[in-house]
Amino acid sequence: MSGTGAPQAQRDDPGPGTAVGSAASRVVMDADQIARACARIAHQILEANRGAEGLVLMGIPTRGVPLAHRLATVMNDLEGARVPVGALDVTMYRDDLRQHPTRAVGHTDLPAEVEGSTVVLVDDVLYSGRTVRAALDALGDLGRPHAVRLAVLVDRGHRELPIRADHVGSYVPTRTGEHVSVRLVELDGLDRVSIEPADDATRGEA
Repeated sequence: MSGTGAPQAQRDDPGPGTAVGSAASRVVMDADQIARACARIAHQILEANRGAEGLVLMGIPTRGVPLAHRLATVMNDLEGARVPVGALDVTMYRDDLRQHPTRAVGHTDLPAEVEGSTVVLVDDVLYSGRTVRAALDALGDLGRPHAVRLAVLVDRGHRELPIRADHVGSYVPTRTGEHVSVRLVELDGLDRVSIEPADDATRGEA
């Protein structure tokens, strides 16, 4: 988003027992790897901001919201100060709404003033960039932040728009026909990121 600095992330080694290139689902991040990625992203955000002052985390539903809360928990422990966390629904700002007219409208929760703040958009997967563009449009209607940054758990490539995340948990190479499935304890009862064939996956793409 800002174009400054190189995101620090680890490329995933699928590990033993996974069938890379097969049609079967394969796990690329387990609970421990997700926890470490969140801790690393939280540290990077604080370092880039030189502390927690003026930070506002806005999760993009659905799974960006619990991820934002996880980042805030790490920051709170490190800084001893509460970092505001909210949710930014982008449904009505998407450019593919006509193709998906039944998409449910979510809820925007603004925990602090956007005006003059450093807003960190948080999402689970960065893919085409269209969700992030919609989030920027939605954010623009709420105020004028001092700066906007983007943090994602997974960057799977295949960008259609010139959008880059400032903070990335893991770069996961994928084929166009595959989907990245992110599961989080808060919503799904377990923490896991897997690559799934198109016919089997629940899409989580931004």
